[in-house]
Amino acid sequence: MTSTPTATPTTAPTTASAVPPVIEFRQVGLTYPGPPPVAAFRPCDLTVRRGEFVTVVGPSGSGKSTFLNIVGLLDAPTSGSYLLDGIDTGALGDGDRTALRGRRVGFVFQSFHLLPHRSALENVSLAMLYNGVPRRERPGRAREALDRVGLAHRVDSVPGRLSGGERQRVAIARALVARPSLLLCDEPTGNLDSANAETVLALLDELHGEGMSVVVITHDQEVAAHGGRTVAIRDGVLREQVRA
Repeated sequence: MTSTPTATPTTAPTTASAVPPVIEFRQVGLTYPGPPPVAAFRPCDLTVRRGEFVTVVGPSGSGKSTFLNIVGLLDAPTSGSYLLDGIDTGALGDGDRTALRGRRVGFVFQSFHLLPHRSALENVSLAMLYNGVPRRERPGRAREALDRVGLAHRVDSVPGRLSGGERQRVAIARALVARPSLLLCDEPTGNLDSANAETVLALLDELHGEGMSVVVITHDQEVAAHGGRTVAIRDGVLREQVRA
């Protein structure tokens, strides 16, 4: 008999269950219609609790992007239920899903997606346009976020005058400025040299140490080792990875 894939850990500290989940998959799956139908993400259970640092590792084409799109409310699952911060996302319309994503999820991508002719401060401020932050609060919150990532001295610099590592830190500041529940990072070191990659990973470690929930999607086992937990994905199947 074939068991249903699950990424729920087999062992956990007794206190873990007292911490509420930020991500909860209940047999979540995604199948694209055919013909023939394509099972891009096979039904699984997954719980990521607040304050955890979880890495999701797998090769290209394994289903990592599909997983990111589901967690980030960019795609809706076709089976099961997904609770984000205790909210059943399947019960929401498109507008409410967009609003929830803006408030609760901060995205960091491999490509920085910064506006080239806008300063670091403006790039971070613009992230608050659609999530209800009053206009008068935006500059202060943007400066605070840039200071948090060590770029208080670069607020007026445009992306072309920043190093790759600095650009990624601006992107992290942009993700943090809405004060999300979850930082969702897709190959955050993929475009960086080793020194800048270490700086960004150290920053993610610091944010996790301050209580931020962090999920990093990567193909790099060294990056994956930074997480407190690692789940592996292959052929759309997510499984908890047991560490030695």
